[in-house]
Amino acid sequence: MGHEEFVFLLIGLKWTVLLSAVGFVCGGIAGLGVALARASGLPLLERVTAGYIAVFQGTPLLMQLFVVYYGLALVGLMLDAWVAVAIGLTLHASAYLGEIWRGSIEAVPRGQTEAAKALSLRYVSRMKDVILPQALRISLPATIGFLVQLIKGTSLASIVGFTELTRAGNIISNQIFQPLTVFGIVGILYFVMCCPLTILGARLERKFAASAR
Repeated sequence: MGHEEFVFLLIGLKWTVLLSAVGFVCGGIAGLGVALARASGLPLLERVTAGYIAVFQGTPLLMQLFVVYYGLALVGLMLDAWVAVAIGLTLHASAYLGEIWRGSIEAVPRGQTEAAKALSLRYVSRMKDVILPQALRISLPATIGFLVQLIKGTSLASIVGFTELTRAGNIISNQIFQPLTVFGIVGILYFVMCCPLTILGARLERKFAASAR
């Protein structure tokens, strides 16, 4: 494999990183809203968001991307492949992060909420200053683990013809007929992205488990 092919892989890597970043950041913003709704104590809001989470956790990401790109096109909304994949990953991430963070919010000792109420803190102040900082710390290992899965999930963007790292590897493999070499390099690039995050998540999990003893 020559220099030009490797540069093409790096371009695919760039789009993989950008897709992961957009999906994680936008999904995180939406996921926070989902988590707060799930922990709101309002039955209707909790049921709606529980259904939302169930839909995205109960269906494959591949199908979700397919529906966003091809399904919206059927009703006249033609989206660029980049936009469609970004929307699909955002929706997917919001459901998973929402559930992760909902669990973290509920894992904060109830005494913290009661103490904040005793100090006459309003809901927004209670969440922003007392509950969410502790919930974020609890959720970090699981959040990082989900980010790793999201990075690998971007490989499914090829279903709508978007050229990220995996599809770039497939294109090059079809051109030079060296699949083992090409996908070996692709695998190494994924490993370089995901392994440090996996190690960080494991270290944080051990650190928090030790501090909880």
